[in-house]
Amino acid sequence: MPVFRLSSNLSFPPPHLAINEGLLAVGGDLSIERLVLAYSQGIFPWYGEDDPILWWSPDPRLILYPEELHVSHSLERLLRRKAFTVTLDKAFGRVIHGCAGKRGPDHPGTWIVPEMIAAYERLHAAGLAHSVEAWDGEKLAGGLYGVSLGGSFFGESMFTRVSNASKVAFVHLVQGLHQAGFQLIDCQVTTAHLMQFGAREVPRVRFLRDLQHALKQTTRQGVWRFTPGGGIGTAPKSTGQDG
Repeated sequence: MPVFRLSSNLSFPPPHLAINEGLLAVGGDLSIERLVLAYSQGIFPWYGEDDPILWWSPDPRLILYPEELHVSHSLERLLRRKAFTVTLDKAFGRVIHGCAGKRGPDHPGTWIVPEMIAAYERLHAAGLAHSVEAWDGEKLAGGLYGVSLGGSFFGESMFTRVSNASKVAFVHLVQGLHQAGFQLIDCQVTTAHLMQFGAREVPRVRFLRDLQHALKQTTRQGVWRFTPGGGIGTAPKSTGQDG
């Protein structure tokens, strides 16, 4: 199958036309409107520093259904110790830059290029991209970020500076999404790290069906905060730790 070249028109080809590796289209832009349309159709951008914008819809798709979260005994003990303070949308910029800089000597490049950072910061300002932070005192120990539409959360990347910090942040997020009635967390591509939390591969056709059902929910657009009951709600914008 061919890889489609996007025009200035705000549209995507059907996801099932992606080639075997999941690549669907090239080009377009990273406007809020195009990103929202892409995620709502099960498509996401992923490309390197010297590449054009590439759009993907892999088959199978790695999904975590919040009710299927698995927490290991060792991580459960760490959670009970409350070694980290976990917040939402307190430091989005610091989190995405932390994710962009997480590569080591074996992976010197990053797909979170400056253009992507600017695009997701715009999504965050629009109340559609969110960060989860794990704090060790005043120090940002780790975190993750992603996009939310309806009853779905699309995980993008995570980073850790203190051992297990991003795992604690991730568990708090999944538990909060479950409490709030979210139906799925899109993990995009398969990794052993996410499968240990209960994520599993599903055929793209099932993912797209579940996604359309989840999108019937109202999007919780705005600044996220944990509710007293452990769920996720929106709150007025505040400066927080560093915005």
